Amino acid sequence: MPEPVDVPIRDQVIRLGQFLKLADLIDSGAEAKEVVAAGDVRVNGEVDTRRGRQLVAGDVVELRGRAARVADGGAFDDGLPW
Repeated sequence: MPEPVDVPIRDQVIRLGQFLKLADLIDSGAEAKEVVAAGDVRVNGEVDTRRGRQLVAGDVVELRGRAARVADGGAFDDGLPW
């Protein structure tokens, strides 16, 4: 397995399809649907075909020789005043 890159998330959980895009492992939501349905995505070393799977900090997602780890965003600062 390649060394995963930490990708911080804003909330406590994120759906697999959303995380694939956030981590730049795919280009679009449609691509997420395709790669997940095809069984190309591994979560914590296991193939997962549920695009809506809830991921939490520490989960590692692998696709096409790349890996990303869900990281706690903590006090995520998106630059907005609210």
